[in-house]
Amino acid sequence: MIDAAANPLLLLAVVLVAGAAFGTLAKLVRLPSVTGQILVGIVIGPAMIGLVARDDIHHLQPLIDFALGLMAVSVGSHLVFPRLQVAFRRLLYLLIFEVTITPILVFSGLRIISNESWQLVLLLAAISVSTAPATILALVKETHAKGVFVKTLVVAVALNNLACILLFELAHAIARASLMEDEGYAFAAAVVEPAKEVLYGILLGCGIGLLLIGVTRKVVRTDRLTALSMMAILLTVGLADAFDVSVLLSCLFLGVTLANLTPDKEEIGHKVFDNFEYAIFSVFFTVAGMELDFAYLVPGGLLALATFILRVSGKITAAWLGMKLAHATARVRYWLGPALVPQAGLAVGLVLLVSEDPVFGEMRSLFLAVVLTSVLLAEIVGPVLTKLAIMKSGDGGKDRPRVLDFLAEECITTDLKGPTKEDAIRQLLDLALSAGRLSLDREDLIARILARERESSTCLGMGLALPHARVDEGEFLVGAMGINRDGFDWATPDDRPIHCVVLLLTPRNMPERHLEVLSSLVGIVGGDRAIRQQLFHAKTPAHVYELLHVNEDAEDFNAYLDE
Repeated sequence: MIDAAANPLLLLAVVLVAGAAFGTLAKLVRLPSVTGQILVGIVIGPAMIGLVARDDIHHLQPLIDFALGLMAVSVGSHLVFPRLQVAFRRLLYLLIFEVTITPILVFSGLRIISNESWQLVLLLAAISVSTAPATILALVKETHAKGVFVKTLVVAVALNNLACILLFELAHAIARASLMEDEGYAFAAAVVEPAKEVLYGILLGCGIGLLLIGVTRKVVRTDRLTALSMMAILLTVGLADAFDVSVLLSCLFLGVTLANLTPDKEEIGHKVFDNFEYAIFSVFFTVAGMELDFAYLVPGGLLALATFILRVSGKITAAWLGMKLAHATARVRYWLGPALVPQAGLAVGLVLLVSEDPVFGEMRSLFLAVVLTSVLLAEIVGPVLTKLAIMKSGDGGKDRPRVLDFLAEECITTDLKGPTKEDAIRQLLDLALSAGRLSLDREDLIARILARERESSTCLGMGLALPHARVDEGEFLVGAMGINRDGFDWATPDDRPIHCVVLLLTPRNMPERHLEVLSSLVGIVGGDRAIRQQLFHAKTPAHVYELLHVNEDAEDFNAYLDE
């Protein structure tokens, strides 16, 4: 057995090596590396061979807190509000159904099949909303995934956990008040405590985010940005611990602040730990496995199994209904629910609020047993389901540069108004500048694009128009796509109405990329007639994105640039 108190670095080395080795082995047998890391944690931990004593695991707690904070910042950095506007309906429906269907199904199901107190069942129902951000993020990176499904998944995790904290604080306050038989406390705690938790998290995360932005205003070197970002995360985690504020909430809002106020510094946020993320994930998930104890399977096993099944059913149902009402694509509709099954850090953290509170009496042991056993099931089964969902969604392996990368979901509209060419160009230019958060002179660009149109029309026929202009500054091509199902009656070589208009703003130093994009877009409308018809009659930007990036025929016209 390792003496962690005498040699904590040896403990860290053993955990890191074991996690990395078994993570690699898991991938060799087509399992997520997360699953292998959790399983080896169980093996070397107190539950089996006892290489590390349970009391010694706390020596790694600072690293675990830092890892949680780092992952929360990464999740928060995906909440870029201008880019999420196009997905607002999808996310809103998902959030509404997640915070209603899942906890209601867990609560009603457990009340029917068990004789446990309503207070215990209420707490289990509230905690069922949570999803493991670390697991989801690790699998997204492991599968090199990118697309509408992954964007929806990552943002859903952030919103789920925010909602879970609020719900659990409310449920905890109500249950505690009922046990104390103090109605005044019930009202005060139910209203004030969740509000305080969120408010303090917002203030701490946003405050340190603004401080970091001020400090790095003139810093451009990646290494210095990374170092300063690490300091900010450590400061946020430390202050959150010191003032008993949620680390996840604080770091989540730190990531949100940085992502929305520093779009030109992507190193701050979800890219800040690219060089050592695998080591962080290996330690985190291996320690998570070490903390799980099979002894909990006896007292809480059946109740935990029922909770797990009801939770999974609730998440799948909520995701399917939400995506159905939001008119999401079939891939997102069918696979988002299974991808949300993992549950770990937040659930375990919230358990401590109850397990350390004497008001709950003997209920604490059973609650701890049920939640930890349910987490054990979710962290063994969940990663497999999440990886399967990511691959089935079509987003797996898509995080590679492609010709049409500039046409992200937020750069697409299926409600292009027109009716004149100038009106359409203005609408698309506003969309491109907003999505790219660019500060170019709008009227100057309009004048240049229209001047180019007067020289020679960019209506190419087959329903496609490609108005464009060259810009003096920029490191990447910017653009927007608009679809009009009825079509515009503009002058075209083949007298067909224009259904698809793509606006391009290309830096002058990228003439080759400009030609590649033009060739790709012409290939879309001039190739498969079925794809062209689907494109011209797409209902949502997500459907268009799927045709351009995820469809099995997409590589024919949207080639990878690294091949």
